[in-house]
Amino acid sequence: MLIEKVIGNIGDTEEVSGKRIEWVDLEWEELSKRILRTETNEGTDVALRIDQEEPLKYGDLLFEDDERCIVIRTKVEQVIVIRPKDMVEMGKAAFELGNRHTPALIEKDEIVVRADHTLAPLLDEVGVAYETTERRFKQPFKYRGHSH
Repeated sequence: MLIEKVIGNIGDTEEVSGKRIEWVDLEWEELSKRILRTETNEGTDVALRIDQEEPLKYGDLLFEDDERCIVIRTKVEQVIVIRPKDMVEMGKAAFELGNRHTPALIEKDEIVVRADHTLAPLLDEVGVAYETTERRFKQPFKYRGHSH
């Protein structure tokens, strides 16, 4: 099945009334790709050739008929969640992550990064509280160009 455009977004909803959802599970890096060949969790072959500026997002609706929908979601992966208790912890965490050029999502009260075996000892060393868990990233990380 060739898909050339996103026709909507169901958001965080895991159900569409009266329809079966087939999920296209992508790594977060794949959300930024325009051309991709994969298959749904039910084995439907899907070829994406998307012509749009913005990256794919969790919940993007790729196909819909009377019986089913094909929707994007991200794979569950190991993450480190940092919840700074004060500005000192926030500064330490931000400095260490930035110094390593670690992509991070900063949300309301937490910093989320992909799990990396070298991050836990570093965060322990600087005294920043964190937990390791599993999550689905809802959006791709944004890389900002720079030079040294």
